[in-house]
Amino acid sequence: MTSTLQVDLTAAARFMASHARQLDRRRFALLTGPGDPEAMLAALDGYRNPDGGYGWGLEPDLRSPESQPGGALHAMEVFAEAGPVHTPHVRALCDWLESVSLPDGGLPFALPVTDPAGCAPWWTGADHTTSSLQITAAVAGTAHRAAAHHPEIAAHPWLERATRYCLDAIKAIDTTPHALVLSFAIQFLDAVHDTHPETAGLLRHLARHLPPDGVVHVAGGTENEVLRPLDFAPFPGPARALFDPAVIDAELQRLAAEQREDGGWTVEYATFSPAAALEWRGYITVRAVALLRQPL
Repeated sequence: MTSTLQVDLTAAARFMASHARQLDRRRFALLTGPGDPEAMLAALDGYRNPDGGYGWGLEPDLRSPESQPGGALHAMEVFAEAGPVHTPHVRALCDWLESVSLPDGGLPFALPVTDPAGCAPWWTGADHTTSSLQITAAVAGTAHRAAAHHPEIAAHPWLERATRYCLDAIKAIDTTPHALVLSFAIQFLDAVHDTHPETAGLLRHLARHLPPDGVVHVAGGTENEVLRPLDFAPFPGPARALFDPAVIDAELQRLAAEQREDGGWTVEYATFSPAAALEWRGYITVRAVALLRQPL
């Protein structure tokens, strides 16, 4: 069955047509139908570099042109949404990720930024010499979901090394991690639960850092910035079992009620520029509709 929560799709479509970037309009069209996965992939190509990676503001707060792990995350999201439509760019992105991975298999949070204009300081000031569990888990977890449609991702040596790095890094967590690290680590474990038997124990290992209501303050964010249960467990799966079903139901109701009068949703976290804020609204509107229309 699917969610019966009320979403004004007509208003959402108007919002996307009026304000969203082309890529997110194509993602929305594919989500709500009819849509064209090849057209969505073509829109993604505008952010692609000859090295196989993605930049150019695909991550809205990182507008520099060079390929970045943050861009790879969003590209993998699109590959997952495109389903089995073939594109050689999937393999090329995995090759690029392998080329920038550090010896332990992890990815740096960001590579050196060549043009800081419009880029948030958390990207421009990132340490590019040390592996980041946050970005590696985000990219690898999304890649595992895309691999359901693209076997070349599942077979690529980059994913095996990145997966092992994440599992080992999660196992080594002994104090409460930053909220974003916790979120992406849990989402990663949810994505690999079918293929890695240690996942159940690691989910229990991380669950002790979650309060019953699943609301976790984001240190370093805005004053009231928090992550909520759907940020830890956006998909039906083992991670959802970390929360009482009533908590998830209340969060879905809350999300549906947050649709604005203009038809879109808005972000609750800090953005770095007016352009990024608007682009994030298109992105987050696609996410909200996807969560509210998914199978329960």
